Amino acid sequence: MGGCCGAASEVAPEETDFKDGPVKDRGCTDIFCVPIFIAAQVIFIIVTIAGMADGDPSKLYRPRDYRGAYCGVEQNWNEGPNTLNMEKQSYTMNVTATVDLIMQQMICSSAARKALVEGDGFNAPLITDEPAQHEYLCDCCLEPCDRCPGSLQVGGDLTDPASIGSVIGAKMSDLTNPSAGADLFKPGGANGDRFSATSFWQEATKYFNMVCLPDCNTHFGSVDNTSSATRSYTYIPANDSVLHDEWLLLLRGDDTNPLLSTIKTTIEQQFTFEALPESLCPYPAALCVPMPGIKFTDVGAGSNRCSFMLSEEVSSAIGGQAAAALEGLGGTSIADVASSSSTFGQWIGDFQECIDSFIVTAALSFVVGIVFMVLLRFFIGVCVWLAVFCTVLFFFLGGAMSFVRSGQCADAGFLESGQQNAVAIVVTAKVAAENSVSGNEVSEAMTGDGADYRGVQHYTRDGRLCAAWDEQAKVAWYNSANYPGKGLEMNYCRNPYDESDANKAATIWCITADQETVWGECLPVGVIQPEC
Repeated sequence: MGGCCGAASEVAPEETDFKDGPVKDRGCTDIFCVPIFIAAQVIFIIVTIAGMADGDPSKLYRPRDYRGAYCGVEQNWNEGPNTLNMEKQSYTMNVTATVDLIMQQMICSSAARKALVEGDGFNAPLITDEPAQHEYLCDCCLEPCDRCPGSLQVGGDLTDPASIGSVIGAKMSDLTNPSAGADLFKPGGANGDRFSATSFWQEATKYFNMVCLPDCNTHFGSVDNTSSATRSYTYIPANDSVLHDEWLLLLRGDDTNPLLSTIKTTIEQQFTFEALPESLCPYPAALCVPMPGIKFTDVGAGSNRCSFMLSEEVSSAIGGQAAAALEGLGGTSIADVASSSSTFGQWIGDFQECIDSFIVTAALSFVVGIVFMVLLRFFIGVCVWLAVFCTVLFFFLGGAMSFVRSGQCADAGFLESGQQNAVAIVVTAKVAAENSVSGNEVSEAMTGDGADYRGVQHYTRDGRLCAAWDEQAKVAWYNSANYPGKGLEMNYCRNPYDESDANKAATIWCITADQETVWGECLPVGVIQPEC
């Protein structure tokens, strides 16, 4: 048979015996293969030399910041930052994501609402245009409208300017004071309901910017308050925030207005952050604000990536076990992002850095495998039944997850959808049982936005009990007298509105009996997965 280095003639039977070595008198019939092979090797060498001369092979494994710029590189693409001496991929506070909820609590409070859209008889509201007033009320979900599934969960209402000064001032002080880390994460502190909760740490990447810093220990302790290079950053909602204009109205309002003066002072004095100097953080000041109470440590020896570590003050305040749990959750969240953005080059770099650990792990894996095979001989029965049980369990859990996933809306998280499905099932069973006892048999049918719904659902999507329409005082104008013929009976969910109303809810809803939640959307009894 023909080939690059083999004879084209047939091989004699006796020549197929290779016990004494390869066939003798071999030769090349396709000699042109040789120069092609040599040319390919020469081209490969030329390309390699050119890449080494003009490129930076270290970029194969160097970490990157939030915009894709390499750490430890003088010139980054698209006029990126000079990170020549910034070898570590670390994290700073995402001020916008961290502060937005506090901003919403202030702007959407009863005190701010009075200054913005109501006035007090002596001082006119800052927003005098009625459509703009209803736009603000909808942006804050203060009245039912098609953009809101219910009241905002922002930590409670602030009924007067003094409350804004004390509550918002305390929350922002924890964030802007470099030494307030212990108070920030303390469960009983002003921000304890948020920053000590596992949900915050499970979404850690949302509240941190991925940046390049000189070392993992670059934090508030690195800021020299006596240095002229120290920077500050004053928070303002993003231009695309629905409450950006209301923030500016409150900030630029009349100092002599008693409805406004405390709110304005709070905005001016409580939303300024201390930032790392440019010599330590080569980004705008907004991206160089460390999170109080948070330090970072190397992921491993020789690694150029950092992971969470709570400061000693925080660990003492909340306890060692709680601190370790929170650090683990935050580290897992960061690791998930790092793994999703890793490249082949990063894998090679990581492998080079831990080759010794790889060899030890491979040897130990072999030993563990042998031990496992020996133990399996004696526990095969237990393993089989355990496997059968796990298979059935996984099928059940997989079916439940597939069911939740099939009805998950684009803007809803998986856990949120699962919770709503579970609540809907429990509420359906509970209401069905109550109706069976009372003898109520009514239709749960509804069309469109639910204006025609006359069913007996009296729980919100998240399981909150509804309050009777004519007995509640949270949104007093929603009652049977103001909306006759809209079915506002007892505490049943409805969607009452007149065609002239500026804001209309997207589906049925009710005023809740919960002190912290004004209203929320409902589902008809029997509907487990709503339409998106």
